[in-house]
Amino acid sequence: MKLIFEKSREGRRLSILPPADVPHTALPQDLCREAPLRLPQVAECDIDRHYAALARRAHGVCNGFYPLGSCTMKYNPRIDEEIAALPGFAGIHPLQRPQTAQGGREVLSLCEAMLCEITGMDAVTFQPAAGAHGEFTGLLLIKAYHEDRGDMARTKIIVPDSAHGTNPASAAMAGYEVVNIPSGTDGCVDLEALRAAVGPDTASLMLTNPNTVGLFDPNILQITRIVHEAGGLCYYDGANLNAIMGVVRPGDMGFDVVHLNLHKTFATPHGGGGPGSGPVGCKAFLNPFMPQSCLGGTPGEKSMGQVRAFYGNFAVVVKALCYMLTLGAQGIREAAENAVLNANYMMHGLKGTYDMAYDHICMHEFVMTLDKLKKETGVSALDVAKGLLDAGIHPPTMYFPLIVHEALMVEPTETESRETLDEAVDVLIDLAKTARENPQVLHDSPLHTPIRRPDEVRAARSPKLKADLP
Repeated sequence: MKLIFEKSREGRRLSILPPADVPHTALPQDLCREAPLRLPQVAECDIDRHYAALARRAHGVCNGFYPLGSCTMKYNPRIDEEIAALPGFAGIHPLQRPQTAQGGREVLSLCEAMLCEITGMDAVTFQPAAGAHGEFTGLLLIKAYHEDRGDMARTKIIVPDSAHGTNPASAAMAGYEVVNIPSGTDGCVDLEALRAAVGPDTASLMLTNPNTVGLFDPNILQITRIVHEAGGLCYYDGANLNAIMGVVRPGDMGFDVVHLNLHKTFATPHGGGGPGSGPVGCKAFLNPFMPQSCLGGTPGEKSMGQVRAFYGNFAVVVKALCYMLTLGAQGIREAAENAVLNANYMMHGLKGTYDMAYDHICMHEFVMTLDKLKKETGVSALDVAKGLLDAGIHPPTMYFPLIVHEALMVEPTETESRETLDEAVDVLIDLAKTARENPQVLHDSPLHTPIRRPDEVRAARSPKLKADLP
């Protein structure tokens, strides 16, 4: 496919902009470019065809099944987009007079109340721009709490080996030492390893529950109690909240701080592009340390200060509020229950063909290990993922979590029909059959996509980010 610059022809034009309705004002010479801006010269038809072709190359939820693991909901109800685009929301500005922005303030206030109810927290800030930013903010909150008490010895954050990679990265960015603890044979936290790790230097435990292998830890109350008894706090990574929302609350499990991914769990599907929102909730005793600008109040003397300009990504909050109001309390719970039902239904259909990393009832996602299949046929998890592309299915997450060899993490989500799940199961079973009868087909896959198999190592180490144009 040609770049739009390669379609450019000198002198070709289109007129889509209306005439200026304000006087022309020339920029000062020192602010002007030394050379004209290089833009493609194309007709309107060329532009339309170019971007339509790009759209056909993208695979999204509108194209087919999208079981990417650990990224929560995949379907974005269109009403959420329409409400966020209303002029009163889309045109609001954080510096306009407060009396002219009462609707926006009500959105933030109502969304905070709903998220507090769902998570069991007492306060929420919407400043963090995404999930990892929320993690960092939550850890700064924990740090401010310990320092305010003069407990400077708490320098370590405990992170399970199955955690999302952003957890240890966020902890390190906050100035903490990361203590990694292994999972047990059941895929959950090893209680003895946790007891051995906690102590007077423990600042917090970072945990996702259900965890990264899709299991709800049956010892969660014992886990948070162990950390609290050692003087540490418990941090909840909300990446997998879609499996439990409306059913059980992190605050009731013993967590003190939580971050949420509004752009993944409460409206905009992951991978859809655009801004995110990673609000942080906390228990009342931590509220004095929170960023205090959400509704324009004066920061308290203990506040960590702002972590982002103004009020965060407001439009994402609007979408999330619309999502929650549309579903209501019962609908939120049904979404979680359907996510769990779909995952278990699909996992059951694949048992006997693929090995499950942990053969238990799962929550919203499950992890298969293709280690045995690779040893017997030479077909890897990557090969199977490439084969799915030819079937019009976006591959699951590959090779994560790292504690599972040849892993494929499947998250069918709450919005998919039984027919879609049955079709996906049949495709995966056929791929396993192909792996044993004609493995070369999968080594060569995909066969029918615009791009076959790029050199992934070369692409990662020597990316070509700029076109060589004449």
